[in-house]
Amino acid sequence: MGSPANKPKVIIICGPTGVGKTAVGIQLAEKLDGEIISADSMQIYRYMDIGTAKPTADEQSRIPHHMIDIVDPDENFDAVRFAEMARDKVMQLHQRGVMPLVVGGTGLYIKALLQGLFQSNPVDPKTRERLMKEAAENGSGILYDRLKRVDPDTADRLHPNDSYRIIRALETIESTGRSISEHQQEHGFSDEPFNALKIYLRIDRQKLYERIDKRVDMMIEEGLVDEVKKLLAMSYSADLKSMQSIGYRHMVEFLAEQLPWDECVRTLKRDTRRFAKRQFTWFGADRQIQWYEPDQLNEIVRLVEGFLD
Repeated sequence: MGSPANKPKVIIICGPTGVGKTAVGIQLAEKLDGEIISADSMQIYRYMDIGTAKPTADEQSRIPHHMIDIVDPDENFDAVRFAEMARDKVMQLHQRGVMPLVVGGTGLYIKALLQGLFQSNPVDPKTRERLMKEAAENGSGILYDRLKRVDPDTADRLHPNDSYRIIRALETIESTGRSISEHQQEHGFSDEPFNALKIYLRIDRQKLYERIDKRVDMMIEEGLVDEVKKLLAMSYSADLKSMQSIGYRHMVEFLAEQLPWDECVRTLKRDTRRFAKRQFTWFGADRQIQWYEPDQLNEIVRLVEGFLD
């Protein structure tokens, strides 16, 4: 793809949930006359606004946002598809002379955008159909236990209820004889079409956890329960990958009377904090990332200006 100096430039604003990425991204985009490409695996879904902390209508009116509200909750979507669409969007913005700012906390999406992902050979439809039938009849837990035995590295990254990704991992092994982890290691994420400046936003961990707790309370006040009720009324199954995400599965369990309200809120806050911790681990392994606090906007602007010059 050529030297970094000849590649299109892109700015990445990443970090854990609740740290303030949206606000920093918008302020930076306003200063640079840029536009934002969301790198959030939940904000892609239509009708899922409150639980995904999607930028508000006012925020989206200030700066154009892309890769938000692009699929319905029952549509399959993964990092490969994100990379394809987001790369096209980056190039479109460059052709218009607009600086792309990729803002989000989904590390795999950002990695796929910047470095690519391996493309496995087509899977035998019968294999997928058999695994899907097995999940429907016996639950995803049995498939997850199987995945832990044959590909523990991938299993550790997945939720036991994430049947879509569990099935994909198992069908990859059955079709190729090798795990997704092995394919990814061989690929090496070596395709690098852009010259990227990666900025990670961080604050004191205890302060972040307090912000997460307040954010959950705010989501509930804004109507998270009603949002989930509406999705269920629209016939979106509670078993969907999108509906099994943090916040949505908790509300589903409460509405199904499987979880008392106090326990629902407590586990939602706990699981969100755990998710933030996994994000620390993911981004902390990237030595190219530069770390700043959200209120260091002037310092971030100077860094970006130096990068662009």
